[in-house]
Amino acid sequence: MNETREIRIKRLKMRSMRRGIKEMDLILQAYAGRALEGMAPEAMDLYEALLNENDQDLYKWVTGQIETPAPYAGLVDEIAQSFQP
Repeated sequence: MNETREIRIKRLKMRSMRRGIKEMDLILQAYAGRALEGMAPEAMDLYEALLNENDQDLYKWVTGQIETPAPYAGLVDEIAQSFQP
């Protein structure tokens, strides 16, 4: 896909807020709004791959109910930590 960084960020933000379960909509929308602008292209690639995962799995990873697969562990930790009180 040949898209500008700006278009890619907009697309990823939209995908972050239109998930399947409301909790993941809220979590990923907030994270994307804070993090995408500063992400390197490789980090965006990983985030985009994460968005292809099942919402039920994502929710369990973010909430620590099940172990996150290794490729996503650091990213999911970052997402989860951004929602700690």
